[in-house]
Amino acid sequence: MAIEYGVPEYKKLRTIIDTDAACEADDPFAIVQALLSPKLIVKGIVAEHFKSEGSMEKSYKEIETICEAMDIDLPILHGQRGPLEQDPEVSEAVEFIIHEALNNNGDDKPLYILCQGAITNVAKAITVNPDIKDKIRVIWIGTHGEAPCKAPFTEFNSVNDIKAANIVLQSGIDLWLVPSHVYITVNIGLAEIQRRIKPCGRIGEHLYRQMTDYNMTHAADWTQGESWSLGDSPAIAIALNPGCGHYHVAKAPLVADDTSSEVKNDNPEIRIYTDVDSRYIIEDLVAKLELTYL
Repeated sequence: MAIEYGVPEYKKLRTIIDTDAACEADDPFAIVQALLSPKLIVKGIVAEHFKSEGSMEKSYKEIETICEAMDIDLPILHGQRGPLEQDPEVSEAVEFIIHEALNNNGDDKPLYILCQGAITNVAKAITVNPDIKDKIRVIWIGTHGEAPCKAPFTEFNSVNDIKAANIVLQSGIDLWLVPSHVYITVNIGLAEIQRRIKPCGRIGEHLYRQMTDYNMTHAADWTQGESWSLGDSPAIAIALNPGCGHYHVAKAPLVADDTSSEVKNDNPEIRIYTDVDSRYIIEDLVAKLELTYL
């Protein structure tokens, strides 16, 4: 089988995926969904750190593995090697983001940047070249959402670079935020992954193996044992269908050191999602895998 339907050119979106792909097991599922979606013109994938030494390089290698398993050739860029305060250099990922934002080839729609981890690369890009601020739309999986909100747990994506998070939240860019209480709801069982995703070619096997292998490590002690939250996938699904969840406009929060959301009255307004349709998100991924690889 194959994906037979088309998407009108004017509805397609230029997209960059920003991902800490090797951090844990959900990022690869989101990457695959994006690469299989006809609506998204993926210009490249940029590797994000997850704070530990060498983490960006691990993310880069995982992105390479995914693209190889899918027989897809597209630009993969090294991002910042750590939080802003630890890496003063300008990475090739940041240069790529700036270039793509400024060179729209006549497309009046913004460049979509789908962020599935720390938001260091975007923060660096808008700091290096503020002219891109009105040329991008960022969908970010991160923070505990609208303030005030006491952190129920340490929110991973924002804590990996709190300075970068607050730069982006205060920047005035077009930001669509998917906070923790929303992204944790996109749940799938390992049995469903084995039955429906594992048979879908080399990439299906890879998605299953990297998930189940990670699940058996102490790094996964926070999970329930035989299920997973595909928490990064809403970044892709919302780009495909902004109405796949409810949202409202509110002031961007200030991320505190413990990742609580605090009120900062002069912060700009952003779009904040309050829920997403997990059925749509998971079924869209599975259907595209089945149509492409079975």
